[in-house]
Amino acid sequence: MRIVRFEHGGMAGVGVVRDDQVFPVGESLDDLIAGAVPSVSEVSHPLDEVRLLAPIAESSRGMFCFGINYVDHQRESADHFVAQIPTDPIVFFKTRSALAGPADELELDESVSAEFDWEVELGVVIGRAGRNITPETVAEHIFGYTVVNDVTARDLQKRFSQWHIGKNIDASTPVGPWVVTADEIAYPPAVEVSLRVDGTEKQRASTTDMIFSISQQICTLSRYLELQPGDIIATGTPSGVGFTRTPPEFLVPGVVVEAEVSGIGRLSNAIRRAPDAPMHPPAELVFDELSPTATQPTAQQGAR
Repeated sequence: MRIVRFEHGGMAGVGVVRDDQVFPVGESLDDLIAGAVPSVSEVSHPLDEVRLLAPIAESSRGMFCFGINYVDHQRESADHFVAQIPTDPIVFFKTRSALAGPADELELDESVSAEFDWEVELGVVIGRAGRNITPETVAEHIFGYTVVNDVTARDLQKRFSQWHIGKNIDASTPVGPWVVTADEIAYPPAVEVSLRVDGTEKQRASTTDMIFSISQQICTLSRYLELQPGDIIATGTPSGVGFTRTPPEFLVPGVVVEAEVSGIGRLSNAIRRAPDAPMHPPAELVFDELSPTATQPTAQQGAR
């Protein structure tokens, strides 16, 4: 079953996609993840006449992301991030505000970053809460799968010790186009992830090449926190990202980026200039100017 969130005629809803038609259902995505049987409407809308929204559950906290999770990607980025294949997973978090729809135009503000990069990933949607999940029961906690393009501001990611800022630019990370329920994908998923920019392939790999499997990812997270229904896990990107190319390549206004996972779906997002973005690279923020010591009184002035 392919489950979507969509807008049609100014109204938002949840639906099931069948034969390029969207059939609204009476339940929320939260309800469906909890196990409700969808009450499918007899009236449908053509898929190309609705606006698909990111298929994120109403109560979802956001997205747990696994970095440097393919050997070839570790090798291509070793000079910037991790010099050796990681022995423990690298995890960061994307807030809901960083996520975007599967066909949204991405307004990537050039005054914020001059190095927006692409990262196709398989997304896993949690369906059942759990702590200390065992490898034998991982599949029982998965509701379905989706596609993620973990768009990243590379200059910010490299500048700050933590990756949070470079990974959380507002409305920069498309998700979708729907959630394919787990009963349609053999576990563990052996699917192909690929990405194109203006029709030119940049990334292609199999999820069987991941350093840490989906089972290891879910077991690791649940060892330290309770996974909740609706949580999304982005499982990592393969080699072929833009910043490691010679010369480096980035997403610029006018290009279209397509991220795809076989058997699940494809995202297609045009990049456009943010309305108020200046036509030049971002100015470097000088933290010395913001330091509290910069406003401390001099000895001559005396403390007040």
